[in-house]
Amino acid sequence: MNNITAAITAVGGYVPDYVLTNDILETMVDTNDEWITARTGIKERRILKDKDKGTSYLAIQAAKDLLEKSNTDPADIDMVIMATATPDMPVAATGVYVATQIGAVNAFSFDLVAACSSFLFGISTAARYIESGKYKKVLLIGADKMSSIIDYTDRATCIIFGDGAGAVLFEPNSEGLGVQDEYLRTDGGGRPFLKIDAGGSLLPASHETVENKQHFVFQEGKTVFKFAVSNMADVCEKVMLRNELTGEDVNWLVPHQANKRIIDAAANRMNLPPEKVMLNIHKYGNTTSATLPLCLSDYEKQLKKGDNLIFASFGGGFTWGAVYLKWAYDSK
Repeated sequence: MNNITAAITAVGGYVPDYVLTNDILETMVDTNDEWITARTGIKERRILKDKDKGTSYLAIQAAKDLLEKSNTDPADIDMVIMATATPDMPVAATGVYVATQIGAVNAFSFDLVAACSSFLFGISTAARYIESGKYKKVLLIGADKMSSIIDYTDRATCIIFGDGAGAVLFEPNSEGLGVQDEYLRTDGGGRPFLKIDAGGSLLPASHETVENKQHFVFQEGKTVFKFAVSNMADVCEKVMLRNELTGEDVNWLVPHQANKRIIDAAANRMNLPPEKVMLNIHKYGNTTSATLPLCLSDYEKQLKKGDNLIFASFGGGFTWGAVYLKWAYDSK
């Protein structure tokens, strides 16, 4: 029996300097701070304003933060998984470029695309490579420049999303810490409700697609919200029941930061008080693939070795799931 588990041993994060507040959005679209806060919990989001920088820039900064904090030699990294919904460009994987730029010269890399569940699915993927015994250091990065695919005249989407990146390092653990269990789901019936119509092989870019604003995110909010509220709570409950965990046993819920009402619904189902729920949506909005690692980056100093964490996410596709992980170290 394989007694190697995949544990997170280091965390890094990065958000751009520019702060897009609700007050600024009021000058751009027909909305207001009270309306946005009540429906989403978002007060501000960070935006990468430099047009010459893409998702790779965010990812590189988060990875460098992790490497510096943990004193890790990038040449020792075996693999880089790049979770993103906004790669720099088609064909040439963003993760490959990021790995080279951070000096992970001995690593192989690829992109993992599952909308807002990309990082969650990446946890599962990284764990399998570590558990195989062939890989000792797997760097998982979640990064998105959502501002590159948002229509800032569409108040349904521009109030929600922000830019950012987070990274975690997975290493083998023999103490039973790290990834314990997971329950991951997808449903292709959700494709019409959260998507970008153009730019792929189904509808390549043309004058018409640009004029029709078909390269921006489209979201049918009510349908997505209803599905997310029930399903994110369901998978959390399932993982807890399967591992005989109660609300008292769970130290932290690490939820995707899409909407505070969705987060609250999951926490209530798990019988968790607010102080056990990682929350930074008010500062960053929905950074898509970066929400989970940015939570870890913000809360790292509060985490203790042996803590029980439940990660949960929901995204376009539809994609969703939960991961149960035992934290492996006390922060310095």
